[in-house]
Amino acid sequence: MLTHFLHPAVLTIAGSDSSGGAGVQADLKTMTSLGCYGMTVITALTAQNTQGVQGVYPVSTEVVLAQLNAVFEDIPPVTVKIGMLHDQALIEGLYHFLKDRNVRIVLDPVMVATSGDVLLEPDSLQSLQTLLFPLASLITPNIHEIDLISGKKNSSKETMGESALAMAHKWGSPFLVKGGDLQGCGTSSDVLAVPGSDRLLWFESERVETRNTHGTGCTLSSAVASHLALGYSLDEAVSLSKKYISAALEHGKNQSWGQGRGPVNHMWNLKKSIRR
Repeated sequence: MLTHFLHPAVLTIAGSDSSGGAGVQADLKTMTSLGCYGMTVITALTAQNTQGVQGVYPVSTEVVLAQLNAVFEDIPPVTVKIGMLHDQALIEGLYHFLKDRNVRIVLDPVMVATSGDVLLEPDSLQSLQTLLFPLASLITPNIHEIDLISGKKNSSKETMGESALAMAHKWGSPFLVKGGDLQGCGTSSDVLAVPGSDRLLWFESERVETRNTHGTGCTLSSAVASHLALGYSLDEAVSLSKKYISAALEHGKNQSWGQGRGPVNHMWNLKKSIRR
């Protein structure tokens, strides 16, 4: 059952991607295409393109909190997506701001970009886990990030599922482990585990042969936040978001933005375009 909100407000707390394919730019495109009103709190500016990250320029915790106060005082979001967080002070600041607020949080623990660039300071991982993991309605690590979080190498669907269950039980929050980068798997397989249950829910799709995979993690997590804001259950939100990102990959597989890993087509589902 959908909520009474026609265009529910969804906030992304994340870094900016100067090339527009990932970060808050990908989040806003996703939220808009799914019928939500997207808002942003910028945690870092990045100099990046489809070929990699050339520089990361963090925004101070003070400025991040000022943005948060401005948003929540005027347009309180229904859901919040959290992406790139660069240091422990910022993580602690977010925790104290969000811990008593009635808002659902989708946490994308951005540690490693699609290009392989490391985006989170190593000493911040423990704070991210102990402070923000318990607040989240969903945590969405990719296969490389679940390796870091679980402390073990995940090289199969079986170990993916085991790690998803273990982390959901440990931190008390649902985990959606994304297996798009899992080697030797014929399909793109994601697995959802929730605390208090040994059930694993698998979401399978055909692999799309394309180099245009920039920002896939940002897109999926913001799609889940959008579907939750629209009133869908967690299972439904993940299923619909998986279909959305799969179609975005398919519709964007032949577009030629940039010389490296291009973006997906976030606007594939828009039936009409505005032409001059």
